[in-house]
Amino acid sequence: MAVPSGALRFNSDSRKLEYYNGEAWWQVDSFTPDIATGGARGLFIWGYNAPVLGANSDTINYITISTTGNAIDFGDTTSARRGGGSCSSSTRGLFAGGLGSPTRSNVIDYVTISSTGNAQNFGDLSALRQDLAGGGTSNGTRGLFAGGSEDPGVLVNKIDYVTIASTGDAQDFGDLIISPELTSGCSSSTRAVYGGGNAPSVVNVIQFLTISTLGNAADFGDLLTAGRSIGACSNSIRGLWGGGNAPGNSNTIEFVTIATLGNAQDFGDLTQARGTISACASSTRGTWAAGDIPGTNSNVIDYVTIMSTGNAIDFGDLLITGAQLTACSNGHGGL
Repeated sequence: MAVPSGALRFNSDSRKLEYYNGEAWWQVDSFTPDIATGGARGLFIWGYNAPVLGANSDTINYITISTTGNAIDFGDTTSARRGGGSCSSSTRGLFAGGLGSPTRSNVIDYVTISSTGNAQNFGDLSALRQDLAGGGTSNGTRGLFAGGSEDPGVLVNKIDYVTIASTGDAQDFGDLIISPELTSGCSSSTRAVYGGGNAPSVVNVIQFLTISTLGNAADFGDLLTAGRSIGACSNSIRGLWGGGNAPGNSNTIEFVTIATLGNAQDFGDLTQARGTISACASSTRGTWAAGDIPGTNSNVIDYVTIMSTGNAIDFGDLLITGAQLTACSNGHGGL
């Protein structure tokens, strides 16, 4: 019988867990940032600060992903925004672009994830931009900011990149195969994968690129349903997309095996249907937070165990009730 892509096995000779990428068995990296940092942290940044619709937030919330409970205040960003993008290494979190009051921004902020405190200026994106892909799209060295819209509301397919450990302005990486705003990205240490978005109608396209090179994205497969503003997160093997607008709010979680190509599969459901939701992950858990629900916004945090399937479980609450946040962690699949 043929071995399916994404299958797992325990190698009794090497005493290591391995997964099959469709061509060969690969060893699962057993390193975890929990050893070095005392626990993978997830950061949730910016957003609409409900109940005042349109009141952008400068708040950074954080959680320890291996636990459950309510979020804690981390500090503030350099300005209040919503709809930006994020990426991270095992030490730094970067947050870029977004809609300020009232214009788009090109500013990139950064923080040291293991500490608390206010963000500092890192540099600038290549243009004023909002609705970028978020979710920790990096390989620990390079961080990527993809898609979005620029003044005066033009959708773009450009990908910017930065070296996370330095400071400075973003540089051109290449282009996505379509021009989506509100697409959602996650990564392994090799690949960045982006799913869904407006281009300008809602799409189900999944595209990918190799982070260590420069160049354009290629087709990966399709999500089960078209959607935008989906929360994406990953460990080194699986990428997950949950929630979003299609255009009505969704509670669906889908997954892919990042090292392969192909269409997404059903994982389970979030605890509530939410649009404009944000997500981040550790090597074992994926978490989703906030988002819009009919008539208001949410502060709910959900979590799943990435290598299983099933419905999400309540984790706790954010400090703010909001939508259009961005999120990153020091334990995602690109590290």
